[in-house]
Amino acid sequence: MPTRQNPILTQHARDLRARQTKAEALLWSVLRNRSLCNLKFRRQHPIKPFIADSACIQENLIVEVDGGYHDDDLVHEDDMSRQEKLESLGWQVLRFSNEEVLEDVNAVGIGIARRLGRTPEFVHGKNRRKEPK
Repeated sequence: MPTRQNPILTQHARDLRARQTKAEALLWSVLRNRSLCNLKFRRQHPIKPFIADSACIQENLIVEVDGGYHDDDLVHEDDMSRQEKLESLGWQVLRFSNEEVLEDVNAVGIGIARRLGRTPEFVHGKNRRKEPK
């Protein structure tokens, strides 16, 4: 039987989805519905005790979008500590700044695909392939 997430963490993830930044929303438009290389991403996904901006479980990949406040030394230290903990759990963590996403979200998508060793492919609408279950 699957393990249930902490309900407080789940509610916090829902709250974050409801008030996502412009950069997070733009990146999500590229990742949602298997639009990038037919990979399933989850938005504001709880990974105890953290919440990842976007996560692809099948590839153990987390994609973080860092706003300007991440430039602060203390916040940067916390980010790196969190990243080390996630990597110790087997996750790869990719970070992009808000500016990178807002300036060229397709380049960010290409960077994600290449990090996974895939040929960048953006699939939208009726042309989307379904993965067998």
